[in-house]
Parts: sequence; C-alpha cells; structure tokens
Amino acid sequence: MQPRPLNHLNAAAKLYPNAWKQIETFRSSKGRDLPDWPNWCFLPFAAWYAIVSEGGNMPAHLLPDVSRLAALGTWRYSQGVYTFNEHALAAIAETIPSGDMPCDVLHRLPEWCLYIETPQKKWLGDTLHGFFASLEFDINKKTPELRLLLDTETALTPLPIHMGPWTITEGIDRAIQQSQDFGAPNIGDITTPIAADVYGLISLLLYICSDEPEIDNDKEPNATPQRPRPKKTKRGWQLFPAKKPRIWKVGEKIGENLAKEHTNEGGAKSPHLRRAHWHGFWSGPREGERRYHYKYLPPTFVRGSKKQAQESTNKG
Repeated sequence: MQPRPLNHLNAAAKLYPNAWKQIETFRSSKGRDLPDWPNWCFLPFAAWYAIVSEGGNMPAHLLPDVSRLAALGTWRYSQGVYTFNEHALAAIAETIPSGDMPCDVLHRLPEWCLYIETPQKKWLGDTLHGFFASLEFDINKKTPELRLLLDTETALTPLPIHMGPWTITEGIDRAIQQSQDFGAPNIGDITTPIAADVYGLISLLLYICSDEPEIDNDKEPNATPQRPRPKKTKRGWQLFPAKKPRIWKVGEKIGENLAKEHTNEGGAKSPHLRRAHWHGFWSGPREGERRYHYKYLPPTFVRGSKKQAQESTNKG
C-alpha cells in the first residue's frame, strides 16, 4: 500500500499538471528576478498562490489549494515519512513545550517539508492519519511561519503557526487565537482538547529538531534525513524530486524502554513516574549569535519506597 502523502501528491499533480515546471522557474529566479528568501524555505507562499491562481484573480473555492499544493509540492523533493514508535509517540505528544524554548528551533527541520504519521489520533472528531510540516517566509512582511497541513480522513486542513522573537508556547497561542478570529470551532480556549492536540503535534516536530533525535532508516543504516542537493547537469545545477518516499523510524529505543518500564512496573517496591520534559539551555556570547540546545528526556519509572514515591509526586 502506498503511503497516504504519495496518494495526495499524485492527486495534486493531476489537478495542477504544470506546477512542477513553474516551481523550477520560481526557484531559479530566487534573488534575481524575485526577492531573495532564506534557504530554510523551499518556496514562499506567494509563489504557490501564483501557481494556483495562474497569475489572475483567485476564485474563493481554490484558496485552500494554495496551502495543500505548497505542502505537497515541497514534500515531493524529499518525501520523508516519519513513523514514531507508538510508545514514544504517546509520551512525546503529551510533553507540552514550556519555558523559554524559542520558535527558531523549528528552523532545524531536516527537510523542507516532512510528513509525520499519527495513528490513533483525532482532529475535531475525524481520524488524523498524519500531518505535513514546512516553513514559510512571507516575502512582504519578512516573517516566518510554520505551516502544518493536517491529513484527516475527509480533508487536508491547513494550520499556520506564527514564528518570531517569542517562545514556542506563545507562537501556538497566537495561532489558536487567530483560528478563533476566523471562526474556527473550539480553538480559542487553550484548555480545550484541540489546543492540547496542537501542542502534541508541535512536540513531535520538536523532537525531530532536537539535538540528538533517534531517527533511523532500515534500508539506509547510516543515512540521516536532509534537504536534497542540486546536481550538476548539462543544463546547469538542477534540483530533482525524490523517486519514492523514504520511511524514517523515530524513537524506537525510547519506545522499547518505555514498554519495558510499564511491563516491569509492578515490582516489590512502589514505583513512581519521573515526568518527561524538554531540557534546554543557551550557549554563545550574550551579545553575539546564540544557540538554544535541547533534548527530550522521556518519562522514567523510578523504584523506591511509598514515601519516596509520594515525595516525588508532590514535587512534580
């Protein structure tokens, strides 16, 4: 069975048969006939808008296609599908980012666009099979965004996350507030389940962007996910799309350890759970370029007396 994102990509190619050639034209004009943009952005949203509208007025019913084509057309070049171990996925998705973790860490996405599978998850009551994640740079405002495209059973739903000189938490709050302003149901209240779902999806991305993520490929043991590089041809340097999806397994060891911990939980001594959390710190001169380093520390069962367990629970 073909991965779902590949099915979506094939459908987009039929709807917009000239899109791939237009992408090459836009990218070859980067910093020349068109304004420049950061390398972490594959192609600004304005270009996708032009492709869908064919340079004319945009029919209202085609507006959602801009977000869809932007994600699919970008994903086409690397076709990374990230499959989390089920225990790792559950634990990481429940670890809400907090503190001073900056939005800039999301610039470390290993590919221009990736697809994360989310089995057993829901979005507004609909099955959420997975989601695309890519970075957008607004040419006019000179501002970045994280753009998610949610792959539910019935639709591909865009969800933008504002990025800027603020924390991940504030960026998510801004996105939730904007969704409410546009009339989206049940998103305005940060205590609602849908808000928790947004945090969960971002946490999965944060793990992939962390300092030491556990990402493996069975067919390419020494490979790591990365953006494709141009190849020299008779026509000059060209960027080619991936020939097929690449499946990346994420958090296998974390998941295995968590499964063992749960299996061995019922020992003679009462265990307690040391909560999962993100551990981060800044490095570099205060007045110069600084970098935020962070790791995911999974939940750990610690054996001890009932008194110790109670003390740990009170501290948590």
